[in-house]
Amino acid sequence: MPPSNYDTLSATGAKFNRLLYNQSLALLTDLYQITMAYGYWKTGMSERESVFHLFFRKNPFKGGFSVACGLETVIDYLDHFQFAQSDLEYLATLTGNDTRKLFDDGFLNYLKKLCFACDIDAIPEGAVVFPHEPLIRVQGPLIQCQLLETALLNMINFQTLIATKAARVCIATQSQPVLEFGLRRAQGIDGGITAARAAYIGGCSSTSNVLAGKIYDIPVRGTHAHSWVLCFDREIDSFRAYADVMPNNCVFLVDTYHTLEGVKNAIVVGRELREQGFEMVGIRLDSGDLAYLSIEARKLLDHAGFPDAKIVASNDLDEQLAESLKNQGAKIDLWGIGTKLITAYEQPALGGVYKLSAIRSSETEWHQKVKLSEQYIKVSNPGIQQVRRYYDESENIADVIYDVHTDLSQGCVMVDQLNMTRRKSIPKDTKWTDLLVPIYRKGKRVYDSPSIHEIRGHTSTNLCRFHSGIKRFHNPHQYPVGIEKSLFDMKTELILKARRLEK
Repeated sequence: MPPSNYDTLSATGAKFNRLLYNQSLALLTDLYQITMAYGYWKTGMSERESVFHLFFRKNPFKGGFSVACGLETVIDYLDHFQFAQSDLEYLATLTGNDTRKLFDDGFLNYLKKLCFACDIDAIPEGAVVFPHEPLIRVQGPLIQCQLLETALLNMINFQTLIATKAARVCIATQSQPVLEFGLRRAQGIDGGITAARAAYIGGCSSTSNVLAGKIYDIPVRGTHAHSWVLCFDREIDSFRAYADVMPNNCVFLVDTYHTLEGVKNAIVVGRELREQGFEMVGIRLDSGDLAYLSIEARKLLDHAGFPDAKIVASNDLDEQLAESLKNQGAKIDLWGIGTKLITAYEQPALGGVYKLSAIRSSETEWHQKVKLSEQYIKVSNPGIQQVRRYYDESENIADVIYDVHTDLSQGCVMVDQLNMTRRKSIPKDTKWTDLLVPIYRKGKRVYDSPSIHEIRGHTSTNLCRFHSGIKRFHNPHQYPVGIEKSLFDMKTELILKARRLEK
């Protein structure tokens, strides 16, 4: 059973996988990953050194940026990657179309002894990232790299999607606090817990999800529901009862009957609270014309002597509605965002992929690989990739994807991923930083994870380094991201070679 003592929990929620599921996650994968692993083992290819990259092809929500998230979950998964006896017993029951066992005992014994031994490099959580940039690079025995694919995609895809949505919402509210409270509408337990984490990293100030607050050390906030008001004969009686119970946490939900009358009732109870030495925190609007109602409520509160009382708004909000309400002059102080944040409304998946880019045939010789497609956007990049971000004193300039064996000390030329005629020269004296950092070496962790609060701060700092044009919601500016020219030339040569072999 999971431990009951809160002190045993990691402040970053690193133990979430085991706390929630209490079992090995080695089988958190697609069957074809294991059948390929079996094939590598049978053909003697399992230990060949290989390199895979995890990346996505398009920013979500038709936006101009994404926020990397999910690495801590990946680290927890890799720290404990091992096939349990029950996993192997289950695999032993699987059969093919002829009812014979899929996997022989020798392979299952190999999995039993398998010890994670890969090098992992990743872009830290909270970084602003763009299409085709590797978020994670996995290098090691082919069989291990292959077995990690599905789990890593599952963990990075969803959390990056939610962190990006949260960042967009926080941009729309112009840094006013955003409360994530979508648990009841989330896609299951994991969808609610990990989404709360990602939303906080993306910029939300708190969550209503108490379990997520406990596991991840996220501030929790909440008021009361309409059911509380309906339990009393009069709305004002419900407010008085709530004030008696929680005099230091009074945010009154005022729209059960008539919103502005509800505000007046909140003011009456707020005065009574003040006489007892407490202060009403504010009111919450959950329906109706939020722009008009918030403006009128602000007038009532100010006139009654409650200028510091906060107005909290909810009601199926997202970044588009928040931006519209701000433009209408709405007097909203805190934003409750539920369904459309927790479910990444309008885009259910990020679409991240995981592709082989290089494999060794000997101790020294690497063979670069590309995956072809009729759609050029789906043609993968070869090599052992790194992302170099160039910047000046005020903001970031461009990102270049390059092979780690390439010398960029004299500057470089970057080529647009989808339009080879678009090129940009980067002078040699331009400041830069490489985004992928070491996480594991030979299976041993070499990375100290920051706290979730540090990661959240990293998101904010990162976003400030980009031009406002990439952060707008409609027709965002395209931040320059390209492939270093020699890598682009290698890719072109590999494509032409593969096309010739097809004939």
